[in-house]
Amino acid sequence: MTFAEYDQLDGLAQADLVRQGQLTAADLCAAAVARAEAVNPQINAVVRPLYEAAEARAAAGLPAGPFGGVPFLLKDFGAQYAGVPHSSGSRALRGFVPAQDAELVRRWQQAGLNVLGKTNTPEFALMGVTEPALFGPTRNPWNLDHTPGGSSGGAAAAVAAGIAPVAGAGDGGGSIRIPAACCGLFGLKPSRGRNPTGPEQGEKWQGAAVEHVLSRSVRDSAALLDATAGPDPGAPYFLPPPARPYLEEVRREPGRLRIGFSLGHPLGKPLHPECATAVREAAALLERLGHEVE
Repeated sequence: MTFAEYDQLDGLAQADLVRQGQLTAADLCAAAVARAEAVNPQINAVVRPLYEAAEARAAAGLPAGPFGGVPFLLKDFGAQYAGVPHSSGSRALRGFVPAQDAELVRRWQQAGLNVLGKTNTPEFALMGVTEPALFGPTRNPWNLDHTPGGSSGGAAAAVAAGIAPVAGAGDGGGSIRIPAACCGLFGLKPSRGRNPTGPEQGEKWQGAAVEHVLSRSVRDSAALLDATAGPDPGAPYFLPPPARPYLEEVRREPGRLRIGFSLGHPLGKPLHPECATAVREAAALLERLGHEVE
């Protein structure tokens, strides 16, 4: 598989090729590792490579889930991965190694994803840029002089650069949405309680912080939410299941929606004119599509 072919496929397309016997999980892993070795020195997105372990899993066989054999990356904050340092972007925690997987990581693996490594994040995921003292700055693959955003900046840069079609991310105050905007990806912040946060925590930031993914396609995000959604033991609350699978929802006409937007800055500061223009243009497009926009 060439870089050009690998770069153009989303996760579901890659998994389909594995199921059809046109590719193997080992083929996908080899393409992902080759891509990472070619581009990561410039962007510093993957800060803990786990390539040999991923190659061994691909050779041994991965679960035949909806993403069977697809390369995946974990953010170095939030979803803990047993036996792998989990520094949260901080020098103070660089020696911390969790003893068990987060429930969300377990569900990602059950879906067939093959963990290739961990991605960069600002210290304790508290910034909208990704420049921790521990690992240094991550750069936007579209322009190395620009930021990929944060706090899931390493995940976004890796997906945008073609290392993996999808990567784990988290969002409390924009940490999925900001990098998605900076890197031209799809990023959804699910409702609180939709994805599990255990077993270490029942909720994060009183439920304001949640975890999901950054992806090349909307359908990958939907299919992964189908695979991971639902409470785990000890969850302080849970949401009723959706009326139909999210992947099916992607294909349905939405009907006429009521959509609100604001140009106000959350801290009362001026909004950059380019940002205001982008919001107005998006609102105008939604209105032309027949939705009620306020």
